[in-house]
Amino acid sequence: MRYVQLRAFHYVALYGGFSRAGEALGLTQPAISDQVRKLEAEYDLRLFDRHRRQVTVTEAGRRLLEITHRLFEVEQQAQDFLSQTRAVRSGLLKIIVSSAHHILHILGPFREKFPDVHVSVSVGNTESIIDNLNAYEADIGEVGGAPEGRGFESVYLGETPIVAFAAADHPLAARDGIAFAELARYPLVMRERGSKTREKLEEQADARGIRLSAQVEAEGREAVREIVAAGGGIGVVSEAEFGQDARLVKVPITDARLIMDETLICLRERQDSKLIRAFMDMARERAADYRKV
Repeated sequence: MRYVQLRAFHYVALYGGFSRAGEALGLTQPAISDQVRKLEAEYDLRLFDRHRRQVTVTEAGRRLLEITHRLFEVEQQAQDFLSQTRAVRSGLLKIIVSSAHHILHILGPFREKFPDVHVSVSVGNTESIIDNLNAYEADIGEVGGAPEGRGFESVYLGETPIVAFAAADHPLAARDGIAFAELARYPLVMRERGSKTREKLEEQADARGIRLSAQVEAEGREAVREIVAAGGGIGVVSEAEFGQDARLVKVPITDARLIMDETLICLRERQDSKLIRAFMDMARERAADYRKV
């Protein structure tokens, strides 16, 4: 086993093909294929399934990828340490959030300070955010509440209440608030399982012996908003994520302290990566601005 073989494997797995891996490494496709072939032959393992132009990682390849993720992350940290006097100038920072709203107060200043850093922002629920970080498919995540365990470095952004919301022409929209037990009387439009908002709502219902029923289950916050706006039921959301939409009216839950603690997280083993550290440090500096967004 040689370093060049592991690197070739790692990039093919990341980029989903031998040609794209070669482009990323500045090597030819045959050179990449040869290194992977030698690695498979030496250990009598099939690391990829090859179907015409499609390349997928086998179970053995997936397990090896978990190891090479750590290997090349440590290599990057060593490189960062040895060049720590250099400023952060470029690179790719992958962020996954429950809502982009929660990082707006960080993202703008970060882009001003590091204009040549490309930032990729994707959206998921708490469960998928944690999965993406653990799989090294994202560098930084934003979740409702700090995850359990000691594997994550976190920056507390602030807290916001969870509120109900309805279409502007719904009878509930004319009210100043709603008691928690009343939610059971309305058809609810809820996020998919894995959503922290849904988890908190269901925990509160269980504690009160109330049965809530999701008449509609939608994947993603935007889908919930559209269904509620169309009269499909009542939604529930963190107030900070409610935004501005003339079709919708937020309705406070009057007798329940449902709070969402928003937290920025990264894997502790990756916290010294230059780009991750720069973004997390800026988040600490600007945590007080979170409620002003």
